[in-house]
Amino acid sequence: MKAVITFIGNDKIGIVHKATEILVKYHLNIVDINQTIMDDYFTMIMIVDISESTVEFSEIVRAFTELGEEIGMYIKVQHEDIFKAMHQI
Repeated sequence: MKAVITFIGNDKIGIVHKATEILVKYHLNIVDINQTIMDDYFTMIMIVDISESTVEFSEIVRAFTELGEEIGMYIKVQHEDIFKAMHQI
């Protein structure tokens, strides 16, 4: 199972560090990652393998939602199948 995690917000030091702390804590593995900075906006999309997770999916969503509130960013976590269904034409 995989999840797609999207980050959007003002660039600041420590975004990737804080995100990877959650990944390590819950045994999530980055399968693919893309990030860019456009003007002062940081954007990142990660596809992560959640099959070895030590917690329920809702706990992962909660942790990233709290991180977003803490660092002032929009962070969205979606199951890969939901993400794909939403973006099919």
